Amino acid sequence: MSAVNSGDKNCKDDDLVDVDVMLEHAGGFGKYQYILMGLFGFINVISGFHYFGQSFIFTIPSYHCVETNPQNGEEELEVFSCSTRVDNTSGVFEKPCTKWAFNGSYGYISLTEELELICENSWKPALGQSVFFIGSVFGSLAFGALADHIGRLHVLVASNMFAFLGNLTTLLSSNLILLCLSRFLAGLATDANFVMMYIIVMEYMKPSMRTIGLNLCIGVFYCLSCVMVPWVAVWSGNWRIFLIAVAVPHILVLLFYFLVPESAQWLLSVKKTDEAVECFRRVAKINKKQLDEKIVEGFKNYAKENVNSTCNENLFVLFKTPKLRKKTLILIFKSMVVCLCYDAISRDVNGFGYSSFLIFSLTSITILPGCLFILLVQDRVGRKALSSTSLLISGIFCLIIAIFQVNSISTITLSIFMIISRFAIIVAYNSSTQYAVELIPTVVRGQGVSAIHVSGYMVTFFSPQILYLANYWKPLPELVLGCLLMMGSVACLFLPETLYRTLPVTLEDGENFGEDEKLFEFAWARKNLSESTYILTTITTTPNKY
Repeated sequence: MSAVNSGDKNCKDDDLVDVDVMLEHAGGFGKYQYILMGLFGFINVISGFHYFGQSFIFTIPSYHCVETNPQNGEEELEVFSCSTRVDNTSGVFEKPCTKWAFNGSYGYISLTEELELICENSWKPALGQSVFFIGSVFGSLAFGALADHIGRLHVLVASNMFAFLGNLTTLLSSNLILLCLSRFLAGLATDANFVMMYIIVMEYMKPSMRTIGLNLCIGVFYCLSCVMVPWVAVWSGNWRIFLIAVAVPHILVLLFYFLVPESAQWLLSVKKTDEAVECFRRVAKINKKQLDEKIVEGFKNYAKENVNSTCNENLFVLFKTPKLRKKTLILIFKSMVVCLCYDAISRDVNGFGYSSFLIFSLTSITILPGCLFILLVQDRVGRKALSSTSLLISGIFCLIIAIFQVNSISTITLSIFMIISRFAIIVAYNSSTQYAVELIPTVVRGQGVSAIHVSGYMVTFFSPQILYLANYWKPLPELVLGCLLMMGSVACLFLPETLYRTLPVTLEDGENFGEDEKLFEFAWARKNLSESTYILTTITTTPNKY
């Protein structure tokens, strides 16, 4: 049998029609795709609230000690945040505070303030946020595996229900154990509640529009979400009402069963060809297209011949040969640095002389320009140059912030430097997965990219702990983040460029790929774009959200 080219309009009885050709006949970018993009925008908004909402659940207000249970004959000499210095007949000593006065931004009452998780208990909010990330690792692995058995749509809905339940059960947290359990439950939803919708939308959008369509959805709606999060918290007045506002919209995802199709690729993989056809008929109906029966037959023939075609390679073959092992380990390290620093920089909103709510909103505005910058620059300068430079710039400005915090520089200047640092790490973060997709050989690409992605998620456990270092020395978090970003920038130089190169398909290709390349050799100095790079760029680009 012959395969139908995407440009062919007629189909012979013995032709094979793959998913992309079937989509072209059903309408690859019409009314239905706009509906899916709108729903994907909604997912971006609620996943942004879910992910960053916890920053405002645990936000730390300014406070000072107002009571230390003074005894007769004691005289207060000096008042600190967590204690007072008193003088009595025994001498001068510090006495721990028993009551505090809080001054939260805009009158907002956080969980930290309500439960007085400060001073000797200040480690508890950091632990609660870290447990959330532990949940996200388990959730990514569990829901990822589950998606191959029950489908993308079911996992999309199920993960959002976990987000709903996890946030609601946090309201019942009266002690540290319940708090950690509820945040773990909420963390399980993270990643799957976004990625599954991303996969579905990508599959039902024509290849030439996938990169720009998905990037714009993420750039506009996720940016809007992050800018809105702090002000919804302010409007709510306290963390309980805010958490309800974060949780309730997830229930609406149940309606996706009536609006969103199951992944056609997954339906084919489990031999549910007739259901895949019905999904395409639904797309065609809304796009006012007609699916010719010969096209449908060609699609069914394609499914019969290709559904059993599997690869026996597994993830561990990436570590068997030295050169491919080096590239894989660098990609894992890069993912860890990018994910950890992105999360920490996004949450590092205290200590700049302005409200943490305002700083978070201002730095979040960089998300949309970051996505647009990638679209404009990445295919001009290449992956290697963009990754290394963006990490370098973010690291430099983190170190500058640390130095200026020691010297008490203007808070306006510090805020500007933080915005620049976050813009640079957003560029590095949102371009990182595509680089991994292009470097990992085709035969293990799915498993390899997933492992790299999960590795990055795992280390975000340390993000709250790094920010907690400010309790010991204010510039310490920025110093740690700056050093990590510098290391990540240098590591990228040891990776080969993928732009203008034929991408690796076999393990042997992956072993030899880019071995003739010099350390400071970049794509912008080359010409002759390889078709395989172009196709992978336009079809399988998978930008990150968090």
